[in-house]
Amino acid sequence: MEKSNSKPMSAVSVQNVSKSYGKVKALKNISFEAGTGEIFGIIGPDGAGKTTLFRILTTLLLPDSGQVTVDGYDVVKDYKEIRQRVGYMPGRFSLYQDLSVEENLEFFATLFNTTIQENYHLIKDIYQQIEPFKTRKAGKLSGGMKQKLALCCALIHKPTVLFLDEPTTGVDPVSRKEFWEILKQLKQQNISILVSTPYMDEASLCDRIAFILDGEFPEINTPAKIIEEFNEKLWAVKADHMYKLLLDLRENKHITSSFTFGESHHITVDDTLTPDSLKKQLEDKGHTHVDVYPIKPTIEDCFMKITEKKQHE
Repeated sequence: MEKSNSKPMSAVSVQNVSKSYGKVKALKNISFEAGTGEIFGIIGPDGAGKTTLFRILTTLLLPDSGQVTVDGYDVVKDYKEIRQRVGYMPGRFSLYQDLSVEENLEFFATLFNTTIQENYHLIKDIYQQIEPFKTRKAGKLSGGMKQKLALCCALIHKPTVLFLDEPTTGVDPVSRKEFWEILKQLKQQNISILVSTPYMDEASLCDRIAFILDGEFPEINTPAKIIEEFNEKLWAVKADHMYKLLLDLRENKHITSSFTFGESHHITVDDTLTPDSLKKQLEDKGHTHVDVYPIKPTIEDCFMKITEKKQHE
C-alpha cells in the first residue's frame, strides 16, 4: 500500500464527497482539508450530516462519490491501514458496559497489539483522573468519566488522527471544560483532531471550523475570521415580556433578523434605526423595561446569519 502523493501535509483530505440514504441526501459534495496537528471543528445541529461524515472518514461507511484520504491513505482502498492509524469516539458511549475501566482499556490495547504500559504516556493525564475507579464497571461511571475512558481507549494505540463525534454531548460543564483542556494537550503531541459538536461555544476552541448545514459546508475558516466577517449591526434587546417582544421585533421592517439568545434577543438592523428610536417604538407598543444596546457577534450569531442566508437561497 502506498500513500497518496497529493498534499501530504493534510491529515484528512475530502474532495467532492456525497452520501445519500434513499432519497435523503446526507452529504452534498463536501470538500475540505484538515492539517497535521490541527483541531478542526465541524459545527452544526443534529441531522446536519456530522455522524455520516465521521463514519466515512473512519472507513465505517462508503461514500457514494468523491475521494477521501486520511493520513495519506484512501478510505476505500486502504481501510485496513487507516483503522490502525486513527482513533474514533462515536457519539454514543460504545465501550463494554459490563467490563471494568481497566478491562476495557486492556481489551482495546490487545486489539491493536499493544499494551497499556507501552503507550501510557499518551493517556497518563486522562487515566489518572479515572484510575481510582479502575475496578468499576464502565456502565456505572458518570457521563464525564465515561467520555474520559472512551478517549483513553481511542488513544491507546497511538493514533495519528483522532475523530471525536460530539464527545461532550450530555456531559456537565466542568467535564466539558476538562475534556477540551485534554484535547489541547493532545494537539501538542502532533495528533490531528477532528471534532464535531452542536455547541457553538466550543467552536472558539478549535483552530478552524466548518459549519455544516443540510449536508453542506457553507463556511470554513478560523473562528476569529468568521466573526471578523460579520458585517451587520448587531444589538441585544430585552423587555419584560420576551415572547411578545420577539413577535414585535420580527414584524419591524427595519430589523433584518431576530433570534433568542439566552436572556435577550439578538437582532440585526438596517441603517435607519438607532437603539433609542427602537426603544421608543417598542415602548409605544406597550413594552416595559426595554433595553437596547450594541453587542459584538459570537460564533452562534455568525451561524444563525449563515443559516438564514441558506434558507433564502
